[in-house]
Amino acid sequence: MNFQELQPKVTAIVATTPLSRDEKLQAICQLLNENVAHYNWVGFYFANHESKTLHLGPYVGAPTDHTVIPFGKGICGQVAESNSNFVVPDVAAQDNYIACSFTVKSEIVVPLFVNGINIGQIDIDSHVLDPFTVEDERFLEFVNTEIAKLF
Repeated sequence: MNFQELQPKVTAIVATTPLSRDEKLQAICQLLNENVAHYNWVGFYFANHESKTLHLGPYVGAPTDHTVIPFGKGICGQVAESNSNFVVPDVAAQDNYIACSFTVKSEIVVPLFVNGINIGQIDIDSHVLDPFTVEDERFLEFVNTEIAKLF
């Protein structure tokens, strides 16, 4: 399924009334994980600006020990500070990378803004080297724009 086909499905999940916010986020993780071949771990981290930490939210994929990440640490922590997308074609080439699994080869993190404030991010790991394109970035920005409606 391509990104254009996935967009209305994301919108439909966000609009589903009987689901809680976390259930909607979990459903979006599941949708992306099942329908984009190079998305092997899909999850959300949410910011606590007082403690300057990110906290793991709903996700699909291998369990992770990284449930709390300090701002500035790893790819996710860097996005919490930069407020910019971060595409890592090869995690082995990154100095400030938190290894989750030896199977992870690349990562993309896109910040989630609500009223101009970076409240978190969507984080995607891939078992493939350099799979992420500008289309992935635009699609994940769309996903986060839809998710922002839940806050």
